[in-house]
This record gives sequence, structure tokens and C-alpha cells, in this order.
Amino acid sequence: MLKWLLFGGLSASAAMAQSSSPQIEMANLREDVRGLVQRVGELNLRIEQLEKQNAELRDQLGAATPAYATLAQLHDAIAQLKHSIETGDANTAERTSAQIKKLGDATNAALDSLAKGMATRPVVQTTFSDTYPKEGVSYTVQKGDTVALIAKKTGAKSQDIINANKIADPSRIMVGQTLFIPTAAAK
Repeated sequence: MLKWLLFGGLSASAAMAQSSSPQIEMANLREDVRGLVQRVGELNLRIEQLEKQNAELRDQLGAATPAYATLAQLHDAIAQLKHSIETGDANTAERTSAQIKKLGDATNAALDSLAKGMATRPVVQTTFSDTYPKEGVSYTVQKGDTVALIAKKTGAKSQDIINANKIADPSRIMVGQTLFIPTAAAK
């Protein structure tokens, strides 16, 4: 690039030299040389910056520890593991067997507990009566609400709320759920 700048600058000066006086030619050449000197100085600064960055990167690379294993290291590790497995003592097998038995017993106890809990649950209602009042209001379930509490708040009967909304498990109403609350017609 420097050659191009030098050649281009000198060619322009040479072209101008044919049509102008020697003083103008000399001034133009000085200006071209001054421009080239300035450009060379800028390029030198850039080279220094790049060399500095390159040195910093080399330092960082030198300080970094390798985060990989060599093939030989992997072979050694596999050989050690294989040796450990082959020479493993009988206690390891016994401990593993005891842990599996203990986990099996704990799992069986948890399943028995769940089965007992299911046996004591009340039967889920699957049929609903149509004998509730057909007029009523909407109610959005709030945190802490139960069917009994909603009945008390609204003056409705719990069984009417269950039947009107076909609630199979009254303990499983959810916050934000909208229920129809049947109310007796005013007389």
C-alpha cells in the first residue's frame, strides 16, 4: 500500500510537473512527501498497537491452563478404572445390595401408606341432584374459600352449590374458579 501511495503521489506530481512551474512542482512534491510521512507514521502507530495486543494475547494464552485431556491421560484413567472394578472387594457388592434392599423397603412402605390413605378417603360423588334453586349469582373463589365457607357467605346450601356446579370433590375448588351460587327465590 505504501508503494501505491508513493507511486500514486509521485505520478500525480509528475503529471502536474509537465504543466506547471518548477516552484509549484517542488511545493507539490513537498506536500506529497509530507502526506506520505504522516501516513507512514499512522501505520507505524497501528503496527505498534497490533504488536502490543499480540503480546497481551500471547501472555493470556501462556497463563491459561489446558482444559482438555490428552489421549494418553484418558487411556490411563480408563486403565485405572478397569483395575479398580476388577479388584473391587466383596464389600462393595454387599453394600450395594443392602442399599437396594433398604430403598425397596422404603418404597413398599410409601406405597402401603398411600394405599391406606386411599382407602380412608370418602367416596367421590359422581351423581348430582337437580333439586337446587335455578336462580342465583356468580361467585369467584378466593384464597381460603371452601364450599362450606362460600355457602355461609352467600346464604346458600353447600349441597346446592355442589349439585349446581357438579363438584365431584368439594375439597378441590380452585382460587379464581367461578361458581354458580343457587339462591332461594325471594317471596
